[in-house]
Amino acid sequence: MKTSFRPLVLAISIASAFAAPLASADVVKVAVIETLSGAFAPIGQNQLRSYQMVSDIAKQQKWAGDHTFDFVGFDNKGSPQESLTQLKAAIDQGYRYIAQGNSSAVAMALIDAVNKHNERNPGKEVVFLNHSAIDPDLTNSKCSFWHFRFDANSDMKMEALSSFMAKDQKIKNVYIIGQNYSHGHQVARAAKEMLKRKRPDIQIVGEDLHPIAQVKDFSPYVAKIKAAGADTVVTGNWGADLALLIKAAKDADLKANFYTYYGSTSGVPTAMGAAGADRVKYVGYWNANNEKYVGQDLIDAFKKKYNDDFYVVATYSVVSMMSRAIKESKSTDPVKVAFAMEGLTAKSLNGDIEMRKNDHQLQQPLYIATWVKAGGKDVKNDQENTGYGWKTDMKVDPFVASQPTSCDMKRPTKS
Repeated sequence: MKTSFRPLVLAISIASAFAAPLASADVVKVAVIETLSGAFAPIGQNQLRSYQMVSDIAKQQKWAGDHTFDFVGFDNKGSPQESLTQLKAAIDQGYRYIAQGNSSAVAMALIDAVNKHNERNPGKEVVFLNHSAIDPDLTNSKCSFWHFRFDANSDMKMEALSSFMAKDQKIKNVYIIGQNYSHGHQVARAAKEMLKRKRPDIQIVGEDLHPIAQVKDFSPYVAKIKAAGADTVVTGNWGADLALLIKAAKDADLKANFYTYYGSTSGVPTAMGAAGADRVKYVGYWNANNEKYVGQDLIDAFKKKYNDDFYVVATYSVVSMMSRAIKESKSTDPVKVAFAMEGLTAKSLNGDIEMRKNDHQLQQPLYIATWVKAGGKDVKNDQENTGYGWKTDMKVDPFVASQPTSCDMKRPTKS
């Protein structure tokens, strides 16, 4: 009995030792609180699917060791109030991480709610991963230890875009149009301030702010742009509001060039088609037709699985940086992961990135690109099967677009 028992115990001990890491592996659940129904749903659905595909890659390649991610959609219908309802539902279901980005107004509401929840519920803290809400206030006056932004804010993007515009002497008359909420206001302010500083000869010939997600026909706005004699339009519009604006400009044969933040997002490429060629640009943190076609395998896999375009590289950055923070902190606890993400550097599809410690604003390269006929060596990937895609005009180093911060962050006690 002794001779047979001891090897059995030894075998069980060895098996237990090898099984221990698997037994302690966590599934990190992330509630993606986004617009998953209505006119803006295609973008929210794209973001959710992007998170899910990247998390599958992270699992296969063990980015976070044996820990894995589960990104689950919670439909906020584009409403700040519904977002708070969904936040409560997610917390009640045990979620300790949330992700959101479509609408800075929603992000503002979520930051406030997360701050209050964490203050009242020590030991049950929630971390907010922001993939696309870009109002500068979110990492300035509204900054929070619990909030991390993985997109460049609107001032960073305008710094890059206005520098590019300043070099084009053909730009004389600029019209600014945007959505009437915090993001639209911030883009308009930054455009006027930065263009005046870099090209004081440029005239702002008109400005409009319209209700978000309510305008079905932009032809009256386009008529005003035409009447003002604008040769250039600057807009922070996104979703259906940008697609419909571009469509109205095409129908009215408006010859002005468009400088956008979100020309590459769902629905806009189809609305532009051939009419937008050589006249629509965007500023963002990535271009599928980047200088070395980094991320091509992911682009191809996403297209094959969803018949859609992968463009939300912030999802890759989120999963990559969270994975590193989990490994470094040896924990999936939100407080420990948040501390580990501060000042963390990583490599994303757009290059080297850093989560700036003092305000939790990601520092990353930016791209400016033009809508052109696809198929050449510079534009391998078209978008939405249009036969047109984005050609990189300029890649902007992180320090060029970086902005100062007024953030005075209050941190919890580090255990």
